[in-house]
Amino acid sequence: EDPVNQISLEEAKRLGPSYQMGDIVEVDVTPNGFLRVAAQTAKQVIIQHIREAERGKIYDEFSDKENEILTGIVERIEPKAVYVDLGRTEGVLNQDQMIPGEVLHDDDHIKVYVLEVQRSTQAVGYTPQVYVSRTHPNLVKRLFEMEVPEIAGGIVTIKSIAREAGSRTKIAVHSQDMMIDPVGACVGQRGGRVERVVHELKGEKIDIIKWSSNPAEFAANALNPAHVLSVYEAK
Repeated sequence: EDPVNQISLEEAKRLGPSYQMGDIVEVDVTPNGFLRVAAQTAKQVIIQHIREAERGKIYDEFSDKENEILTGIVERIEPKAVYVDLGRTEGVLNQDQMIPGEVLHDDDHIKVYVLEVQRSTQAVGYTPQVYVSRTHPNLVKRLFEMEVPEIAGGIVTIKSIAREAGSRTKIAVHSQDMMIDPVGACVGQRGGRVERVVHELKGEKIDIIKWSSNPAEFAANALNPAHVLSVYEAK
């Protein structure tokens, strides 16, 4: 029924009298003159294609994770970058994407924000480059999404983030439900939710303020805990 993969019982009997229906018949397909050099070349070509397929699979997997947060292990530390083990590949944390003052050590577990995944056009064997960040404002956003169910569920929305990495972050939040306090939801009971985010960011201060569609009210909220006397629009 399938001439490529099947032969008749009569043909099989000519190759070996012990073959029965359903058996697998092994046929030597080695061409004449297939010497050791040719065998090594064939092996290298097959391995190369397997590796290329593996690299393509890694690229597809991590390109889907752009703008997401991943947990990695610090693999090695160099003067201009830190390399983070992300499982099937490593992430590159360049110096300008590191939190100022943060000291990393080998085997530290850190959360990173995936900035970009590049498919290399360089030499064979070069794996896709995954560039990650610890300073991007969206790292804070993703951390709060992990810690605050109301944000993950869409009830509380992060409207705006201003971040000076290593020093202070301000996030403006808004609730779709009048019964839920957006600031309280992000702070958590006894400050537990925001404390976990602060701990991951190595003590970076985080101010959570209530967003308002009124620019004057929003500006006043953003300056808390300072007492705002007045807000006016400069002409």
